[in-house]
Amino acid sequence: MDLARLAHRHRSNTAAEGEPREHKRGHGIHLPSTISNVLQLHLEPHFPSPLLRIHHRGDDSTDCSTARRNTPIPSARKSIGFKWRELHGAHDWDGLLEPLHECLRHELIKYGELTQATYDAFDAEKHSRYRGSCFYGRDRLFPKLGLTRHGYEVTSYLYAMSNIDILDWVVRPEVAGPWSTKSNWMGYVAVSNAEETSRIGRRDIVVAWRGTVRVSEWYKDAQILFKPLRGDAKVEHGFLSLYHDKEQSSRFNEESASEMVMREIRRLVKIYGERDEEVSLTVTGHSLGGALALLSAHEAAAAAIPGLSHVSVISFGAPRVGNREFVKELEDRGVKVLRLVNKQDLVPRMPGAVFNEKVGKFLHMDRLKLWYAHAGVKLKVDASVSPFLKHHPHGPQDLAGFHCLETYLHLVDGLHSLRGGFRKDAKRDIALVNKWGAALRDDLHIPSGWFQASMKEIQTDSRGLLVARRREPEDVPQPPRSPLTAPCN
Repeated sequence: MDLARLAHRHRSNTAAEGEPREHKRGHGIHLPSTISNVLQLHLEPHFPSPLLRIHHRGDDSTDCSTARRNTPIPSARKSIGFKWRELHGAHDWDGLLEPLHECLRHELIKYGELTQATYDAFDAEKHSRYRGSCFYGRDRLFPKLGLTRHGYEVTSYLYAMSNIDILDWVVRPEVAGPWSTKSNWMGYVAVSNAEETSRIGRRDIVVAWRGTVRVSEWYKDAQILFKPLRGDAKVEHGFLSLYHDKEQSSRFNEESASEMVMREIRRLVKIYGERDEEVSLTVTGHSLGGALALLSAHEAAAAAIPGLSHVSVISFGAPRVGNREFVKELEDRGVKVLRLVNKQDLVPRMPGAVFNEKVGKFLHMDRLKLWYAHAGVKLKVDASVSPFLKHHPHGPQDLAGFHCLETYLHLVDGLHSLRGGFRKDAKRDIALVNKWGAALRDDLHIPSGWFQASMKEIQTDSRGLLVARRREPEDVPQPPRSPLTAPCN
């Protein structure tokens, strides 16, 4: 089947999931009438963040958060209470991956989109006064990004030191600003609300970790240096430093990321445990965030928090983190890990890629404790099966596309079986793949990097001069010293 016919079928299946949509007749490739066929971009001096304006069907316009909410949900929100432990690895996902179970697909995309929020809301703008922070206050994060439908509420933000010796894994302000020159926003803790709790069969605490801003950082900064964690278990020293470092004089990192996340997990487990609710912990992250997810899941499981019944990790494009003893500790403590790996993505081979792939293969040294090892069960996706993606990279930007989280979510949406092609009833808008990158085929005519951060917005001040938009008071970063005291209903 040619690309035009497949894209037309993709559009038709998507439209069938929601209310009827009008389509203009035309030539060439037909794409879903959500984001794909409405990307006519223009800048205005004043409108709500983010900067991107989307004209829907040519007769009205909405900001990106509205379009994001209108993007079709990947699958029906079925009740999974009877099956949640199996979906979270109770049987190591046996029988759920080949072919991919539809309920698992929905859950993977849900956690992936909760992780994607850490990129979409991250201020990496070079000249921003708040560079390295989150664009939004915690009560506005999901509404601004159109993620309230997933049924979670953010309870705490997570920060890590930005002046530790791991170079470009974090960003630093280049102009004097009002918030911090020593910290980066690295993610958040959220908890399922009453409706989602009923659907999934337990109260779910989610920890979502942000990854690296640029994939090129891996090639420059990955270092083959272990640091002892406990006993014979060792992990990459940069990951552990980012997770454990703190500074007494820092407004945002008087506590380490480790201390922040553990304090919030204990608080939430106590609240819902006192209600006699079953509580699970799902830690998710992409790239570097996948490494931090393993560290925090390991710590939470080791703490044996009363009332916490299950700990699982869903990671996307994550590197190796520690040695085989570290992996064994995760297994012994009952942490269930499902790691999604794109066949063309190089980051999961790091750190230690050269050593493990080359030395281990030819000298049979891969069993030594000093070598890095992956944890958990692998779910492999393959960019070559998607008719919408570039298959022959021509430069770093295309290679980065294989690592992009939105590419992973596109491939999960299209995955049925590793022995089959891209499924015909995939529902996720393919334009999202180019949100930050350029992984889609050029002949689809979807602009690369079309998602524009809100702090790039220019507005007119009282003198009529164009100036950078100031943040709303509720979006100015606040030190993580007073977590929410009221639980979700």
